[in-house]
Amino acid sequence: MKSLIIATTILLATFSAKAANPSLSQLLSLYYDVKNALVNSDAGTASAKAAEFIKVINSVDMHALSAEEHKAFMPLSEKLTADATAIAKSADLSAQREKFKTFSNNIFILAKAVKLSDTPVYQQYCPMQKSYWLSGEAAVKNPYYGKQMLSCGKVTETIK
Repeated sequence: MKSLIIATTILLATFSAKAANPSLSQLLSLYYDVKNALVNSDAGTASAKAAEFIKVINSVDMHALSAEEHKAFMPLSEKLTADATAIAKSADLSAQREKFKTFSNNIFILAKAVKLSDTPVYQQYCPMQKSYWLSGEAAVKNPYYGKQMLSCGKVTETIK
């Protein structure tokens, strides 16, 4: 009986370690919202979603993070906050898209280090901007050009 309890505890710990952390997953979801607003050339929504991102990142409970999540999150939290702040404070679509480049790079580093989603995360690349972004779907919808060049780009990596 004792070995069954130990085995169950280990099994539960393994599954919980592999599940996406809800507060960090919410950051990825809001990142996607910013990306989708830029795809739609909607500076107002991009700004609003970036502002929501800031609220969520500032409310992440550090005690709820595993040691691995904490180690990955801490050096990126200020960078992600700065990126999102620049997008939130701007009403200029071009400026938002420019800042989205570093925002995407920083969220990618976090996504590679810890599980942010229980579904695949696709890193996509725009050859015209020489820049990356993340998407929850394999179909390319370019946030750097929107409708002008909606499908310009390709999937470069899939995080599972």
